[in-house]
Amino acid sequence: MSLWSRAGFEDFVSSLPGTSLVEQWESVVAKVGGKVFCLFGPGDGSIAFKVSETSFVGLTASPGIGQAPYFAKGQWVVVQRGALEEATLGAYLEEAHRLIAAKLTRKVRAELGL
Repeated sequence: MSLWSRAGFEDFVSSLPGTSLVEQWESVVAKVGGKVFCLFGPGDGSIAFKVSETSFVGLTASPGIGQAPYFAKGQWVVVQRGALEEATLGAYLEEAHRLIAAKLTRKVRAELGL
């Protein structure tokens, strides 16, 4: 199932440890330890996620990828459908999960099995 479909997105991010999904901001929002790491946007199926500072600079220079509204100061990007290959998108979503999980307290990470 494609990551660019809502069901595919939900299946993929649900497989990451400690992830919960909620409906928020008219989107499907994926959280780890209560902190947002990515979201599947309404309508066009764009996907927003957290990236490293280096990735932020490189990705936002690519067509179909820009700064995520309201999140850009924290190195978040929004990717339009098809702007990244699925394998690459999956790797970025796993990295977003890792980046946010790393900011959780040791206790919360232990509770989530991270």
